[in-house]
Amino acid sequence: MSNLSRIETLKSYADQEPDNPFNWYALALEFRNDDPHQALLYFKQLLTNHRTYLPTYYHAASLCSELNLIEDAKKIYEDGISLAKEQQDLHALRELQNSYQNFLFEND
Repeated sequence: MSNLSRIETLKSYADQEPDNPFNWYALALEFRNDDPHQALLYFKQLLTNHRTYLPTYYHAASLCSELNLIEDAKKIYEDGISLAKEQQDLHALRELQNSYQNFLFEND
């Protein structure tokens, strides 16, 4: 399946189930490499409309860091760490904390 047909399929899913955060998350990931600014729009939509969808935080913060949106990345990491603690998701918490520490080291 080509990238374009995957995107069209994912957009169709998102239109059919707009309250399912996974559809928007999958779209953001699909755009991540080829159109990072479009991916960022989908990640921001998730952070606004689906604040408790934990997988968003790692990828959104990483993308912001790559786009040199340092303050945005910092806030997203911190919010994700708080959410992972709240949800008691130790795996996500470790991933976010490790990535955040690397981010702080690189942006010191």
